[in-house]
Amino acid sequence: MDDEIELAKMTAEYFRMFDVSTCYVDSATSCYNFFDEGNTTDLVLLDINLGDGSGFEVCKKLREDMQLPILFISARQSDDDVLIALSIGGDDYIKKPYSLSVLLAKVKVNLKRIEQMKNAGALQAHSPVADTADTDTGFLMDYPTMSVIIDGKSIPLKAKEYALLDCLYKHHDTIVKKEVLFDEVWGDTFFSDSTLNVHIRKLREKIEENPNEPKLIKTVWGTGYILELS
Repeated sequence: MDDEIELAKMTAEYFRMFDVSTCYVDSATSCYNFFDEGNTTDLVLLDINLGDGSGFEVCKKLREDMQLPILFISARQSDDDVLIALSIGGDDYIKKPYSLSVLLAKVKVNLKRIEQMKNAGALQAHSPVADTADTDTGFLMDYPTMSVIIDGKSIPLKAKEYALLDCLYKHHDTIVKKEVLFDEVWGDTFFSDSTLNVHIRKLREKIEENPNEPKLIKTVWGTGYILELS
């Protein structure tokens, strides 16, 4: 949903060109009415600035009884907005102006993951909030409590730690370049390596059996990091 009607309409039309069924609303009230009328969707694109409310509030309300991916799209650029969006249940934060092709690619990745989870019997549309998990490894991201559960043990994380681990999880078993982490977690590609290294170290101290010999978050020297779950 987006309060910029022409942009929302153009985005919806573009998605339909690539066989992604799409509809849009332009206010928080219209969003609530959409779901109250029994409609369902696999994913929500959500602006922060809405005419009759805040996208943050909409996200929190949807998270009360839904687990579908919520991708924020906003012209607001601050780190605080990104962290708030992720900490209250947002799955991604895409800054305006955005490329329609890149946005579509992000949406398709999430839809593919949803389909895989449905096939595994782990997801039901419009169901109570459930956790996003890699059941084969006992690794589970608990969005409502901003924690990670590993082999049944719940580990609370700070906002930045959670955002960083969430980014690695979304790309798990593939190398995530430092520049991607800076952009998606901090909203800036010009943070120093030391900033990232400190946060990786804190994460390892919380989730690794031996932080000095990590088995989950591994360094790819000169490139970035990889979260190995397979």
